[in-house]
Amino acid sequence: MTGKSQVHPADAASIAAAADVLRAGGLVAVPTETVYGLAARADSAPAVAQIYRAKGRPDFNPLIVHIPDLAAAERIAIFDERARKLAAAFWPGALTMVLPLRQGAEIAPAVTAGLPTIALRCPAHPAMRAVLAATQLPLAAPSANRSGGVSPSRAEHVAESLGSAVGLVLDGGPCAAGIESTIVALRDGGWQVLRPGPITGEQIAALLGSPLQPEGSAGIEAPGQLASHYSPGKPVRLNAECVGPDEFMIGFGGVAGDVSLSPSGDLAEAASRLYDCLHAAQRATQKRIAIAKVPDEGIGAAINDRLGRAAA
Repeated sequence: MTGKSQVHPADAASIAAAADVLRAGGLVAVPTETVYGLAARADSAPAVAQIYRAKGRPDFNPLIVHIPDLAAAERIAIFDERARKLAAAFWPGALTMVLPLRQGAEIAPAVTAGLPTIALRCPAHPAMRAVLAATQLPLAAPSANRSGGVSPSRAEHVAESLGSAVGLVLDGGPCAAGIESTIVALRDGGWQVLRPGPITGEQIAALLGSPLQPEGSAGIEAPGQLASHYSPGKPVRLNAECVGPDEFMIGFGGVAGDVSLSPSGDLAEAASRLYDCLHAAQRATQKRIAIAKVPDEGIGAAINDRLGRAAA
C-alpha cells in the first residue's frame, strides 16, 4: 500500500477487518487507554519483524504483549502470588508486568529481544479488547510511531509518524491516560518500576511493600528505557518560567504558553495532553521548545520521566 495510513472509526466492521489483517500477519494501529499501539501477532516472527521495520526500532528493545485476561497471560508467563495480586488490582488497565517467560510459550523470539522475561499487559480500551477477542491471539503492540519519537495519543499522530508503513489505523479518539503504561518487574525478593506511568509506585507499594533499590544499570529490560526517547526532533528546555527567543512554549498551571499541559495544574490532564502538546511543538515553526515545570509527584513523576528523555 502506498501513501498514507487508512484511518477508520473503531466500529465493528473495522475491528473485523483489523482482525483479518492481524491473523494474516499484517500490522494494525489500535487505540489503547494509554497510547496508540502498533499491533502484530506475537507468535509470528515475520509479523513481529514488520513492527521493527515500521518503527525503525532497535532490536534490543523488547515489546509488550497484550492479552485479554489472566488466563491468557498465564499461558505465556509464570505468575506468582504477587503477580496475581497486581493483576487483580490493576488489570484490565495501564500496568505492564515483566515476568519469567514460560517454557514452550508460542512467542516470537524478537518479542523478548532474547531475554528470559516477557512484558505483559491486559488493556482496558474497548477497541483493543475487541481486537484481542476477534483475533484470539496475543498481540505485540509498542507505541505506533517511529522509534524514539513522540508517542501517538490520537489516530492522526499515527498517520503522521508512520504513513504507509501501517495500512489500517483504528480511530478510537484521544487516549484517556495519554502516556504509556507503568512497567513493573517482579524479581526474586522484590520488585522495581522500570518505567513510571499512570499507576504509581505508591499504588504498587501499597500491595507489595517497598521496592528494591536500584543497583546500577541492568540494560534494556522493557520499552521506554532508552536514555533518549520521545524526541520531538528539536532542542527541549525543561522547567521554563518564560519563553525564550525562537521557542515554542508548553505551559503548565500558572505558566502560560502556546499550548498548555493543564492550565489548572491538573496532573492527570497534563498526562493526557503530553504527547498532543509535543506533537504541536514538533509541527511549530519555532526551532526550540520550552516546557514549564511539572511537579514530580504522583503521575507527575511519569510525565517528567518522558520529558527528561525527550530533552536528552
